[in-house]
Amino acid sequence: MSDPHSLEKAPTESVYIDTVEFDREGGLPPAPPLELTLDQERKLYRKIDLRLMPILILMYIVSAMDAVNIGNAKVAGLATQLNLVGNQFNIALAYCFCQCPANLLLKKIRPSRWLPGLTLGWGIVMTVMGLVKTYPQLICTRIFLGVFEAGLFPGVFRVGLFVGRAGLSLGFSGLLAFIIGYMNGVRGLEGWSWIFILEGSATVVVGILAAFILVDFPATAGFLNPEERAYIVRKMKYDNSTVGEEEKFAIRYVWAALFDWQLWPQIIIYMSISAPRFGYSTSVSQLLTVPVYSIATIVALFFGYYSDKLRRRFPFILAGQLMLLVGLAIEISPAPGGGGMSAVPGVVSWLGNNMAGQYKRGVGMAVHVGLGNTSRLIATNVFRTQDAPRYILGYSVELIFMGIGICCSAVTIILYMRINAHRDLSALAYSEKGGHGYTTQELRAMGDRAPDFRYTI
Repeated sequence: MSDPHSLEKAPTESVYIDTVEFDREGGLPPAPPLELTLDQERKLYRKIDLRLMPILILMYIVSAMDAVNIGNAKVAGLATQLNLVGNQFNIALAYCFCQCPANLLLKKIRPSRWLPGLTLGWGIVMTVMGLVKTYPQLICTRIFLGVFEAGLFPGVFRVGLFVGRAGLSLGFSGLLAFIIGYMNGVRGLEGWSWIFILEGSATVVVGILAAFILVDFPATAGFLNPEERAYIVRKMKYDNSTVGEEEKFAIRYVWAALFDWQLWPQIIIYMSISAPRFGYSTSVSQLLTVPVYSIATIVALFFGYYSDKLRRRFPFILAGQLMLLVGLAIEISPAPGGGGMSAVPGVVSWLGNNMAGQYKRGVGMAVHVGLGNTSRLIATNVFRTQDAPRYILGYSVELIFMGIGICCSAVTIILYMRINAHRDLSALAYSEKGGHGYTTQELRAMGDRAPDFRYTI
């Protein structure tokens, strides 16, 4: 069998994919072998993207808009009408994180029902948020919003595209909120209520559409023929390893993810770039988000495309961190400034590339995003209302976090390179001895700790 990465070496080289035995999620008999050229592979991926990416991107766009439109609602009068004082509004920004159990449930529940169901659920909650009258009601709806939204981000792929479109949606959200604000007083509701009601209703529509478009697994994708399904399953299974991944769930994969050294520096890296920032308090802020997030979208898509093409994550993560560092330095200075989100796709996908085993990866990425988002909790306490509009304390803390994040990135890449180099040397020694002595099953169980696994740098 050929090297799984041989497609990258020569455009004219073909890849031979032998018989794939589908797991119980597919329930199909083994498919015949398939041989694809690089152009044919690209056409196959384009076919998949055209079917799945539009609705998944739309789902993530409404998710991103629903998660941040509380800031637009504040500008439109939410804090005033609900009599929010002190840091009450900031506390409402941080909602429940349930990524880990949601990601495990995705393995047991059909994705074509689970993901649309989550979308429909948070759309209903968002609509109800437009009718809240007290602070406890607001907190309650934010918790339920977090429960429903938690399963989407770890449950889908092509992170660069999602985050890129999310950046665009955040800019559009500000413009949309500015327009909806003129509905203030319609049917006795203030503008902030209409922001929640209209955007929540749009999310409900997207959830219903998704139920008719999404498929469950590559092995059951009806728009692909059996040979194409076999090819995709094989590529997913043998991405970073020559023996594939273990597919049966066991509790040891949860512990393996939690005790994997790489998870924790990656969480700190994610925290350093994902904390919310505060600034203007007038309706002008809604319009100012449009150019900021539009540029962020372009940069995120650029980083996502070339990091995949070059199979390198660290350089693009570091570039995004440095841009954010400059943005934070500008924010803390007397000059008006901004930040960046271009490092997010690389950070999220970096860990996904380097954790082998679908259950270990699922738990790891869920914990990564879930704990990484606790930076919102920190931000709500350091961006104090009495520090407005400069927020010197908040931006100073974020600068410190950014420095820690850059250090963690450097340590992580050094360790990845050292481990890869050690495994390369071990592979040479094994070849002289006639093999490493492990069975295929043992290598699958070892996952990213197997001697044939190489970390993406």
